[in-house]
Amino acid sequence: MRVPKKRLKRRGSALLEFALCLPVFLAITMGTFETCRMMYLRQSLKIAAYECARLAIVPEVDAETLQDQCDVFLLGRGISGYDFECSPADPKSIEFGETLTTTVSVNVAENLIIGTWFCRDDTISESVSIMAEF
Repeated sequence: MRVPKKRLKRRGSALLEFALCLPVFLAITMGTFETCRMMYLRQSLKIAAYECARLAIVPEVDAETLQDQCDVFLLGRGISGYDFECSPADPKSIEFGETLTTTVSVNVAENLIIGTWFCRDDTISESVSIMAEF
């Protein structure tokens, strides 16, 4: 059985088109995944900082409890390599009307799919300031 030459030429051109388009498609796909992961990471840090700030203004809550809350939240979301800071360092010392600030920062490359391509040593951080109400 003989295959017509025209059909063989078309098969070759389809393979060539596929070989040229595949890297572009993969680059766009991976870029989309990385962008979505970056947005997820930033939003998770903001929520963690907010939750810790709300907990910090509760009477009798100490810095260890805040660190534990941050650990539970971020590790539950699969985020690693983060740092948590609270200002003032001892939340028990704040009084009515004073402002407390919680900051969560993370190394981006540790938490992305192919982070070394896009973000080498970038660090993002999110902070929340809240006034003591008790």
